[in-house]
Amino acid sequence: MTSTDSAQTPAKAPAKDPWDLPDVSGYVVGVLGGTGPQGKGLAYRLARAGQKVIIGSRSAERAQAAADELGHGVEGADNAETARRSDIVIVAVPWDGHGDTLAALRADLSGKLVVDCVNPLGFDKKGAYALKPEEGSAAEQAAALLPDSRVTAAFHHLSAVLLQDPETDEIDTDVMVLGEQRADVEIVQALAGRIPGMRGVFAGRLRNAHQVESLVANLISVNRRYKAHAGLRVTDV
Repeated sequence: MTSTDSAQTPAKAPAKDPWDLPDVSGYVVGVLGGTGPQGKGLAYRLARAGQKVIIGSRSAERAQAAADELGHGVEGADNAETARRSDIVIVAVPWDGHGDTLAALRADLSGKLVVDCVNPLGFDKKGAYALKPEEGSAAEQAAALLPDSRVTAAFHHLSAVLLQDPETDEIDTDVMVLGEQRADVEIVQALAGRIPGMRGVFAGRLRNAHQVESLVANLISVNRRYKAHAGLRVTDV
């Protein structure tokens, strides 16, 4: 290569800092299943951090009652209205109603960024154990049912007790975030980072969601053994 050729070769752009995340403070966040422990806790934490939050439920009245209890400007609506009015929709419904709920909301969730945090679990005398959905995971089931939505997976390993505790100022944990589009994943990472003590960490594509969802069964065992509210931290990142 001649010196002239070298001079004409464009310089490579510097690699993007993986912690350079977007500002998500202006997004409206809807929480389907927001009257349950996990959904209610996430709604509380995000609203307390300054996010505009709408709680969704099959019953608008029940959703509004939960919203009134949480305060911080949280609103309540039925699931369809919550989906339509939100930019980001967190799915926190029980596993046994996951498929039917999302199938019914396909049109309302079209074009939305959907964050699935559902853990398919079974319980018997030995404790909690992971279930394997036909699609591979709850998140992959959501992606199959919502082809016009941008589906990600996150917020699986959080203690509902800590999320709802007003005396707990920080949630000491990382949030594993999975998805197909890096821009969508970064939005969810940034949303997790709005909650003090919490950090969103990219953890792969949706095909890797099953083991993330399944790990909750192990955390339940940890919590029962040590009377704790265990979370996760990813080291060296």
